[in-house]
Amino acid sequence: MKRLVFFVSIATSILVGLSSHWGAGVRALPPPEDTPEEILRTEIITEARSPIDGKRLTAAEYAQLQGQLQNSPPPKLNTNVREQIFLLRLRKTLLQFFPFLNF
Repeated sequence: MKRLVFFVSIATSILVGLSSHWGAGVRALPPPEDTPEEILRTEIITEARSPIDGKRLTAAEYAQLQGQLQNSPPPKLNTNVREQIFLLRLRKTLLQFFPFLNF
């Protein structure tokens, strides 16, 4: 009986050991179509997207748009709208500290 238990325990441990390492090397590798990060870091980006509407721009168009955005001041909001935004932010902050309040 002791020999049978010993044989079964050895067979089980071998089976578990082989099944746990089976295919582990394949799962650790990235897919072949994936570009390595080292190559992506050295890549020069020649296209950009507009921060306004998301359209594709060349590098020159993007630089020109950034210059225009820096020269023109941001649009002013109506005082009522600014006050409403302030109150909403204040309400959100208060609800984080006092979640039981329902206002």
